[in-house]
Amino acid sequence: MRRLWDRIQARDWAAVGALLADDVVVEWPVSGERIVGRENFLRVNSEYPEGWSIHLLRLVEQDDSVVSECAVPHETMGDFRAVSLWTVRDGRIVAGREYWTAPGSDPIPEWRKPFTEPM
Repeated sequence: MRRLWDRIQARDWAAVGALLADDVVVEWPVSGERIVGRENFLRVNSEYPEGWSIHLLRLVEQDDSVVSECAVPHETMGDFRAVSLWTVRDGRIVAGREYWTAPGSDPIPEWRKPFTEPM
């Protein structure tokens, strides 16, 4: 997974593609989208408006499951976070579920404020 994020950061789309199964399926539940197939995953990522960078914050691996957390600042669109749940088989990514959000985009409800503190 570290190679995936490094290759995405480098915009080395052929090298990213080499890590993906032909029929990879990646889901984005927050926006309700499903990306089916290597080519579609590569296109979604390669055509995203430039100005972004990837900073891997955390990586947890167990058997064929990998969880990654990334900070993804964008020069004009703001700061994003992605938590990704990956399934890897035979050295290739076969499935993923990514939760993309922006820090502060979900305001603290008033009822919870007495029990929490801002980060």
